Amino acid sequence: MPTTPDMTTAPPAPREASPESGLLDDLQHQVALFARRAEQTRLGGVGQVRNSMDRAAYLLLNRLDREGPMGVKALAAGMGIDSSTVTRQVAPLVDTGLVKRTSHPEDGRAVVLQLSARGKARLDEVRSSRRQLMELLTEDWADEERESFCDLLTRFNDALSARMAAAPLQEPQAS
Repeated sequence: MPTTPDMTTAPPAPREASPESGLLDDLQHQVALFARRAEQTRLGGVGQVRNSMDRAAYLLLNRLDREGPMGVKALAAGMGIDSSTVTRQVAPLVDTGLVKRTSHPEDGRAVVLQLSARGKARLDEVRSSRRQLMELLTEDWADEERESFCDLLTRFNDALSARMAAAPLQEPQAS
């Protein structure tokens, strides 16, 4: 990761329109930067590439850990994505032994996905590393600032989820 700022980190231009629209421009820019930086580091921890994990893998493993074994459809619904996407994303996790695929106890045709012991250990390792990174990045923040940031980010993510549920983004129409 570069240590010198790039053009995307330059301070925002002076606000030309209303203060509110300028603030919204700054907000969308900061969200875009956050998404970019998060993806660049994969929030892998304190310089530990071995502790990084693909976003999709992390979210899938995390959900299976928190909610227990479940079918592809339930996992997809809970994550707000379609079943084919879950199937595609979970395949490498099964191949590497992080997720186990078993038959549903009541319907042998249905598949149940479950976090394996290896998957739990890997998830715990990544969580610990990410926790250390969050601690490092916010070490000069007061506890109240951390709580406020977490509350606001949660609220922002909830609003995004609600927006997507109400009106999923559609591909632009060719003209």
